[in-house]
Amino acid sequence: MKFLDALLGRVKPAPSKTDALFSISTAQVTLATKLDILPAGKAGICFKIVQSTSFERLKSDLEELLELGKKETSTEFRMVKDAFGYLWIVLSDAEFEDLVTTLHLVSETLIENGFGGQLLSSVFRFERAAGTARAAGEAVVYFIYNYKKGRFYPFVPLKGKGRARDEQYEMKLGSLLERELPVEKEVENWYPMWGVPV
Repeated sequence: MKFLDALLGRVKPAPSKTDALFSISTAQVTLATKLDILPAGKAGICFKIVQSTSFERLKSDLEELLELGKKETSTEFRMVKDAFGYLWIVLSDAEFEDLVTTLHLVSETLIENGFGGQLLSSVFRFERAAGTARAAGEAVVYFIYNYKKGRFYPFVPLKGKGRARDEQYEMKLGSLLERELPVEKEVENWYPMWGVPV
């Protein structure tokens, strides 16, 4: 039956997984203490835009929800549409826990309103402390959470090298954090996110 459904294009996307998102909170302590990699106070969530009235209503509700949250946590936000037709909600907050909680709230709101299949990823920006960045590398380190898989993976773009990344360092980070984070096992699924607005 599954084969027939796939053949006829009736395959439903895998449900989004949000619970594992919170594991980044404990992993960030390890990143800070063992590698001098610190939260940069920025994160974002990315989802596909749907041309529908209900989606527009949801977008408006999300803005209202984030404005209310801003009063409680001082989490700043902005919405950015990228070249691929995805909408980003980019957050700024010095408190890492507030970033994680807000991204979880946004993702749960999308799922509850029937748009869980539109969720792509959440991205957390970290920076290597001054003096620890390798000469050839970039100080920025991203941890990307894939909602379809419910897993994280690191992404380290190289500064001034076009679309090049530090794959060796990414492997090191993935290995170091696999006890604390659900790390994507298939390295070929560690998709780069170039030009991320976070």
